[in-house]
Amino acid sequence: MADQDDSRKQVLLRLSTSLWRELAAWAAADFRSINGQIEFLLTDCVRQRKKREAYEESRRAEAGGTPGGPLEGG
Repeated sequence: MADQDDSRKQVLLRLSTSLWRELAAWAAADFRSINGQIEFLLTDCVRQRKKREAYEESRRAEAGGTPGGPLEGG
């Protein structure tokens, strides 16, 4: 049986026709399937979010701030 971490999850995703066309064109330009393009974009977004959170955490630590401070908008 495959390891849980290596398995892929299936997700039903509803997109507007215009968004689908944009993604299809972008995927074709990058030589990817639409599914591959969506996965690439989501992976990139998660990576950027993790970087941003790490940066904000380091800024809070340097400033001696606490969670929920001005860097978090709270």
